Amino acid sequence: MNKDNLIKIFLVDDDAVFLKLLSIEFRAIPGFEIETFSTGELCIARLSEQPQVVILDYHLDGIVEHAMNGIETLDKIKSFNPEIPVIMLSSQDKIEVAINCMHHQAFDYVVKSETAFLRLQKLVTTLMETQKLKKQISWYMDRM
Repeated sequence: MNKDNLIKIFLVDDDAVFLKLLSIEFRAIPGFEIETFSTGELCIARLSEQPQVVILDYHLDGIVEHAMNGIETLDKIKSFNPEIPVIMLSSQDKIEVAINCMHHQAFDYVVKSETAFLRLQKLVTTLMETQKLKKQISWYMDRM
């Protein structure tokens, strides 16, 4: 597959095991280009590579003391480019956390569980189909 046709996904999580599992799952599906980061700072430094989706852990506090948390990272991503969809990921199953993420312009919130990858895969697929449809509509509208 041509590298230009790949969907670039940034995975950001301080849990090395979970990050590796997510990376393996996404790499097993043709059409994805995966970059992994253990801190929000590392992700922010590479945003110029224009990811099409960022999957971001809510806490991000397990490796580097005083590192940005997920909400701070989300805010910086949205400041850089508000069009980048960010899917928040957390082990917390609290509605307040999900609502907080949505207030900060997250596309969605996924609880880390045995079905998290399947849900993430469906969300990314839906996002890409929606973006493709928007481009087609825009192309059509420009021709009218």
